[in-house]
Amino acid sequence: MILKRPIIHIDKDKCTGCGLCVPSCAEGAIAIVDGKAKLVKEVYCDGLGACLGDCPEGALEVIEREAEAFDENEVEKHLAKMQSESPPCGDSEKNPAGCPGISERVILKTDSSPAIGEQGASQLGHWPVQLMLVSPEAPFLWSADLLICADCVPFALPNFHSRYLKDKAVLVGCPKLDDISYYRAKLEAIFRCAKPASITVLRMTVPCCGGLTHIVIEAAKAAGYEGPIETHIIGIEGDVFKKESA
Repeated sequence: MILKRPIIHIDKDKCTGCGLCVPSCAEGAIAIVDGKAKLVKEVYCDGLGACLGDCPEGALEVIEREAEAFDENEVEKHLAKMQSESPPCGDSEKNPAGCPGISERVILKTDSSPAIGEQGASQLGHWPVQLMLVSPEAPFLWSADLLICADCVPFALPNFHSRYLKDKAVLVGCPKLDDISYYRAKLEAIFRCAKPASITVLRMTVPCCGGLTHIVIEAAKAAGYEGPIETHIIGIEGDVFKKESA
């Protein structure tokens, strides 16, 4: 049924694709598509505007126009489908696409390994590192101090290995270019399965990177994680611009 009613409007020119609006919509009406926020279906939007305050760019507003009526039954089906697509413990792909290059590995350090600060020294303790590829059941995640890192950070931060990577399990991704809904579901599964000892988020100062902290916090709540969560915001010039605790 088509009627004139309040509904969300997204200004694509203002939207940076940070994804902060996605988890704030309880009906799942917004998704990140091709780097921009998009209304998935009109029937999912109740027009109340719960997502408005989470947009740092002011790209969202509630307008009145002709649209399909809000449908709670369709929302329930949509949310159930989203939940079913969340990767559960014990049912994750170990080696998607069959690529041997992403097989799980623990990288052991020995007495002959380069010392911290020496040229070529690496503090990476496992493989793979991309959030899209790591299984929630990966043994290197169990009870680990978890480092969730925006993929631009290591290029900006000169002492990334010695300061942050040592003795941590790392997950790398981009909240602007990748599927943020999948990230949230994957992180929830990881937090529920691995029960990390601590979580540190490393993100850049740019607005589109802010979605990383938000989805980590949302996933942690959904998984019942009660451990410490800290965000370090990295400046483009390589400084630690700000530290925040959730």
